[in-house]
Amino acid sequence: MVSRLEHPAAGYKKIFETVEELNEPIPAKITGDIPSWLGGSLLRMGPGLFEVGDEPFHHLFDGQALIHKFDLKDGQVTYYRRFIRTDAYVRAMTENRVVITEFGTAAYPDPCKNIFSRFFTYFRGIEVTDNCLVNIYPIGEDFYAVTETNYITKVDPDSLETLKRVDLCKYLSVNGATAHPHTDADGTVYNIGNCFGKNMSLAYNIVKIPPAQKDQSDPLEKSQVVVQLPSSERLKPSYVHSFGLTDNYFVFVEQPVKINLLKFLSAWSVRGATYMDCFESNESMGTWFHLATKDPAEYLSSHKFRTSAFNIFHHINAYEEVEGFIVVDLCTWKGYDFVYNYLYLANIKEEWEEVKKAAMTAPQPEVRRYVLPLDIHRVEQGKNLVSLSYTTATAVLHSDGTIWLEPEVLFSGPRQAFEFPQINYSLCRGKKYSFAYGLGLNHFIPDRIVKLNVQTKETWVWQEEECYPSEPLFVPTPGATEEDDGVLLSIVVKPGAERPGFLLVLDAMKLTELARAEVDTIIPVTLHGMYKP
Repeated sequence: MVSRLEHPAAGYKKIFETVEELNEPIPAKITGDIPSWLGGSLLRMGPGLFEVGDEPFHHLFDGQALIHKFDLKDGQVTYYRRFIRTDAYVRAMTENRVVITEFGTAAYPDPCKNIFSRFFTYFRGIEVTDNCLVNIYPIGEDFYAVTETNYITKVDPDSLETLKRVDLCKYLSVNGATAHPHTDADGTVYNIGNCFGKNMSLAYNIVKIPPAQKDQSDPLEKSQVVVQLPSSERLKPSYVHSFGLTDNYFVFVEQPVKINLLKFLSAWSVRGATYMDCFESNESMGTWFHLATKDPAEYLSSHKFRTSAFNIFHHINAYEEVEGFIVVDLCTWKGYDFVYNYLYLANIKEEWEEVKKAAMTAPQPEVRRYVLPLDIHRVEQGKNLVSLSYTTATAVLHSDGTIWLEPEVLFSGPRQAFEFPQINYSLCRGKKYSFAYGLGLNHFIPDRIVKLNVQTKETWVWQEEECYPSEPLFVPTPGATEEDDGVLLSIVVKPGAERPGFLLVLDAMKLTELARAEVDTIIPVTLHGMYKP
């Protein structure tokens, strides 16, 4: 799977440049054959505005939220995009400057205000960004664009209009929630978020939002915390980006990348402080796996799983084995050094040789499989508890009662990451599976789409010179009986081409191209999204 393509022309810089929104959908030129059953909308979120006035945004996760839509209908394809009218965006446009502090970009008080009003601005409390550039997902009948703060934004998936901002704190005891919830077949949504309680107590709350209500009421009004997981450090929660869900268990990986709560609470009184300034690494804790049962929901405090330090952003899948194990597949980055430190735009927009040089100092990516034994009683110390024949992952009981995990590596290539993973979610979430699909990062530059057989470790790659794809979304063929019978949808940018942006449709079985729908506009980087049939 290792990418042999070099990028000396540095065309990838174009996906990190500001674009304008569109007044109306534009038609795409189709080559190849789009399956006749494929009718719906590909919705994607990402940054689209990388500077305001003379002020640049510094981090990949700072650019203002742009929602994209490729519509597929009756053999025709159109492309449309609009900026989300968040408070962060509207105020930035109004004042022509960065008004609300973003992930890695600080907002400063208006220099035109007098010294007293500037002084009080610093001590007014934390103004949390609602810049929802990370993902979009349904709650009940509605669709929400999200980031990782307590604010989510309701949008119209057809017109792409911004409808309203919603504060999750009004409904749930969380200070934020991940952009990667899990959804049951009936529409029930599960998510996880940090909770800062009384006396600075700290925990991770798993929340449940019910499906669409018969009485047409808002499901958020009936949302609840179902189980609370403890933090290993009182004032330093771990950064949480996603979690695992099987039929009967929640899986939470507590990583050594920490949010220093005292720094966070004081950061907004320090000139030039950002969210990134509040992160630090615990060099000694390693990584902890926590389990909770789903129904009834209960934290398994007796199960203490530990392993060596790694960064984790994306879970691939987790499932139970009848022999009494939970298998957890993850996209990991070795060590405790925070990967986001390497995603400042100044770094990833460098010339190719400089990009490669910087990536050499970053954590090494690996796809790993961990196996968590459920029956941990009456076992010998020092003995491997994993008896599954198909994996080399181990779990060993130590004298302090913790179980030390060692993974099986499913994929590893020098500076080559398999990230932004997707599976046949409706069929395989929480079930034993064979195939994962991902975006291949070559020294952090997205330049290929990858299919990984997690059982045999075989890989397939789609790659084209000077093409920069996005996370591939799997759409199953109606009535399919095979796990990988379907298509992959990815937005690809090919700078310099006559039509530089296109929707790529791949055969998910063979990873061969079925069709592309090209538009005469550059499309900036997108992070996550969904397919709406």
